[in-house]
Amino acid sequence: MKLKTVYSIALLFILALFGCKNNKKSTIVLEGLTLNNGKQWVVNQETHIGMKRIDSILKTETSIDTKTLGNVLSKETSYIIKSCNMKGEAHDQLHIVLVPILEEITDLKDEENDTAKAQKIKRLKLLVAKYFEFFKV
Repeated sequence: MKLKTVYSIALLFILALFGCKNNKKSTIVLEGLTLNNGKQWVVNQETHIGMKRIDSILKTETSIDTKTLGNVLSKETSYIIKSCNMKGEAHDQLHIVLVPILEEITDLKDEENDTAKAQKIKRLKLLVAKYFEFFKV
């Protein structure tokens, strides 16, 4: 085998090894969260509106300070909680996603470290994505 070929194969192997680690999409596993017989759970309109607003805020307003961002997000979660009229298993499943979102927002309000802020925002985005994966109107 030619030396150039060996170097090329080694380089491809190294790129694949490190490239796969860096490109893996982070996922969140929420214990107990399941689909409704393979389908998304149905939520009330207000819950879905509030979650869409949270999603939009996280995509557009991440440059504001953490206290303000946390307060804006808390306003939306309060709207969701106040407007919730869900019952049964769909309601219980929603809480599996909503509780970690509430906790992350609470922690975000007091965060001053930019790296930690970015991690919390990333986790919130993943939690919100999980909501849209498991719930619909």
